[in-house]
Amino acid sequence: MFDVIVAGGGAAGFYAAVQIAETNPNFKVAILERGKTVLSKVRISGGGRCNVTQGKFFAKSLAEGYPRGQKELLGPFHNHSAEDVIAFFQERGVPLKIEPDDRVFPKSNTSQSIIDCFLEETKKHGIKVLKNSAVKKFEKLEKGWQVTTMNKNYLAKYLLLATGSNSRIWDMLNTMGHTIVPPVPSLFTFNIKDERIKGISGISSFASVSIPQKKIFTSQISVKLKSAPKQLPILETEGPVLITHWGLSGPAILKLSAWGARILKDYKYVFRVNVNWTPEYSTEAMERFLREVKEVEPKKTVMRTQAILLPKRLWMRLVTAAKIPESLKWAEVSKEHIKNLAEQLTVCSFKVEGKSTFKEEFVTAGGIDLKEINFKTFESKLFPNLFFAGEIIDIDGITGGYNFQNAWTGAYLAAQEIASR
Repeated sequence: MFDVIVAGGGAAGFYAAVQIAETNPNFKVAILERGKTVLSKVRISGGGRCNVTQGKFFAKSLAEGYPRGQKELLGPFHNHSAEDVIAFFQERGVPLKIEPDDRVFPKSNTSQSIIDCFLEETKKHGIKVLKNSAVKKFEKLEKGWQVTTMNKNYLAKYLLLATGSNSRIWDMLNTMGHTIVPPVPSLFTFNIKDERIKGISGISSFASVSIPQKKIFTSQISVKLKSAPKQLPILETEGPVLITHWGLSGPAILKLSAWGARILKDYKYVFRVNVNWTPEYSTEAMERFLREVKEVEPKKTVMRTQAILLPKRLWMRLVTAAKIPESLKWAEVSKEHIKNLAEQLTVCSFKVEGKSTFKEEFVTAGGIDLKEINFKTFESKLFPNLFFAGEIIDIDGITGGYNFQNAWTGAYLAAQEIASR
């Protein structure tokens, strides 16, 4: 018989177990992990460095990084913030650093520091870590919970589910009466086949990216095209865009994928994305600027003149896409050339056909309906003594440590409530 069973040996599960054992040393705590190893997502996150959290210390600005859960996390972040998480690790001998883009990493630059910290803490507090213990069933008893794994039954007063996007657990909760918001991928990169970016993978540039509304064609045309109002993009953001072997990635693309998780699923991941490689310029402003360059640099070739601060190979591809010959000098550039180049620079449109999972931080939108959780304690509103933390609930963040912060905060508040009973 345990006081607490934590299902899930990931970030939320370990953080909760340690907080419970530390707050109430008399509690017997066990972590059930279905796999052979624990903390596997912690190990690969942030390119193996572990992006622990986001260096935003105001609850409101931190909560803005969550396409789903923004309102619900505001209160919890006042109680356990990114600052508290940083203090937790630093007090346990893991110094952290805040990088210029506000992402927080161990100073050691390896996720092993975080893993070792958790393993030492579980050992210190006598927390049982049971691997190869996938939860097959859990049921409410008169005084607590019975949890069944492949070969054992466990009893506990309190059950904390930190099982991430585990469809089997969601199905069990659904059968019990919890509403599960259907899961869809949240952080993913865009698959694009386009000559403009073929063979130049590895190039990164700050850009503004947007997804225009998808045109739905019907047999009845009721509006003349000229009179149709200019449609605003359904999604837009800015940040570094990375050209990859399979298309586009980088923080700006991942942000779009998170905010557009459900819309892009409805689009079946076939849509257009517009990239403004020069976010400070509109198309019209860029045309004016290029006309000035034509006046100032008449004898130079367009291909070899980097009029805009862009990676050289990207500039050359965009010049080619604007149908400007390699040997053409600025003096010979036509109005049409300038218009084409301005459009390639400011509304560079790509057709996206499919997605690829962002392996470092695979996240799912969907999970337990937020209306069925008490966000002061992360306890189920339907079943007393049943708690949730992490990705199992319908909360997901953009890339940059937000998803871990959701895990830490939920785990902490659930732990405090459990340990105080």
